[in-house]
Amino acid sequence: MCGIVAIIGKGKDLQLVKDLSKRMSHRGPDESDLYLTAKGNILSSERLSIIDLTSGRQPIQGTSDAWMVHNGEIYNHQELRDGLLAAHSFRTKSDSEVIVHLYEEFGYDFCNKLDGDFAFVIINGDDFMAARDPLGVKPLYYGLDERGRMYFASEMKTITDQCVTLSTFPPGHYYTVNSGFVKYYRPEYEDYLHANQELDLEAINSTLTAAVSKRLMADVPLGVMLSGGLDSSLIAAITARILKEKGLKLYTFSIGLDKNAPDVIAARKAADFIGTEHHEVFFTVEQGIELLDKLIWHLETYDIISVRASVPMYFLSKAIRDLGIKVVLSGEGADEVFGGYLYFRNAPSAEDFQKETIERVQKLFTADLLRADKSTMSQGLETRVPFLDTAFLDVVMRINPEEKQPKTYDNKEKYIVRKAFDDVDNPYLPDEILWRQKEQFSDGVGYEWIDQLKSYCASQVTDEQLAGATVEFPYNPPTTKEAYLYRTLFHKYYPQTNAAQTVRKWIPRWQENEDPSGRANAAHIGSGAGNAK
Repeated sequence: MCGIVAIIGKGKDLQLVKDLSKRMSHRGPDESDLYLTAKGNILSSERLSIIDLTSGRQPIQGTSDAWMVHNGEIYNHQELRDGLLAAHSFRTKSDSEVIVHLYEEFGYDFCNKLDGDFAFVIINGDDFMAARDPLGVKPLYYGLDERGRMYFASEMKTITDQCVTLSTFPPGHYYTVNSGFVKYYRPEYEDYLHANQELDLEAINSTLTAAVSKRLMADVPLGVMLSGGLDSSLIAAITARILKEKGLKLYTFSIGLDKNAPDVIAARKAADFIGTEHHEVFFTVEQGIELLDKLIWHLETYDIISVRASVPMYFLSKAIRDLGIKVVLSGEGADEVFGGYLYFRNAPSAEDFQKETIERVQKLFTADLLRADKSTMSQGLETRVPFLDTAFLDVVMRINPEEKQPKTYDNKEKYIVRKAFDDVDNPYLPDEILWRQKEQFSDGVGYEWIDQLKSYCASQVTDEQLAGATVEFPYNPPTTKEAYLYRTLFHKYYPQTNAAQTVRKWIPRWQENEDPSGRANAAHIGSGAGNAK
């Protein structure tokens, strides 16, 4: 895990590039290095060492003169070393090094051989390629400067003032100068007509367990962010079982405004049941408001729900990192995959339901994945998301959507994943957690957080300012005072229209109130267990 920068083209001052790279030194506090190729191209890395702590320094050279920088984890790196790449000589034990050797072996056509979360750039003489993982778990931006040099970077702040054009690198694609963008990730589920598989609860259980297991790969301590909701609680329960077999204990972490916050209460119950070493972290509304300016610089978005949820995630990440943990697992993606948000109850048809799950999964890189990466990496903490494992997605995204719809099971969202882990003889979780109603993270930390945050924003923005928003921000103008304040803070650091265009607003469908809070949906009943199973 790290922050990467690559500049394709001659003439860039090396000290300037080092300074640009240091803008995201929070992503990689362990090591920093830069390489200037013979052709004048530059690769730079801010490294957070997770695998191969001693020799995994980046940029990494291949067997030839190819050099690479990589942000992420390759979970099948040992399998690749022992199989397809057995003839290659490796310089490190880093999982990253397999990427450059795959390029040497197969040219550009190898991204589908990688099982992991990644953004990388390879430079080989005059040739280069860049790529991003299938779902966009790891961030990547690209742009051009006035001299036609091409830039790639993990965070926008590194290159916005260098580029005249700037955009988000699309997930599931690679780029070369000759081919442009090539979509390499083409799962069957992207065509909603392929959602015709019969329900297989055992397959859901086994593939999610495998997804968790591979994400425990680390040479450093790891933990689980435990909100007490279904998704993170399941990840924690599965992780605890795997670690227990190895004689290891799991660390879990929750956050709220106080000890009586809905998520804190639920997480405490889940942790007690699972048997983890649990830590509770608290923050105040005042601390959250004070953080907004710095947070939006880190997040690089003005999306309302992303900002609301990132405040507690930032504080939680700092506390986790202060305890010496470098890697956490989290529950992002489950609500998109299974239609878990409360508004999914109102889907007009099974077809509409399925199309919405596909679109939400495809757009996760603009919302929850962006928030999960940047709020945690602001503290040098890596987040891994088992629910977005591609093998798991191949199983669950093609299940007949009627099996996922809440109305099929007395309006219980995510019923099939709950049932897949409803083991009477050896329960994963207590029933009140396994069957707890969906509570969005920014709500579950304490309802006062969003309520007082909105009140604060309203006090900072006048009616006249909001009325003039379309003139001040012609692209994607804010429509509420909260949105206006976030957009103003974003504009202070990222004034370019290109930067504003990288942001997508998260808006629930099929409900009158478009506020992204889960409590805006009429189906929300608070922090209880919801309908009985």
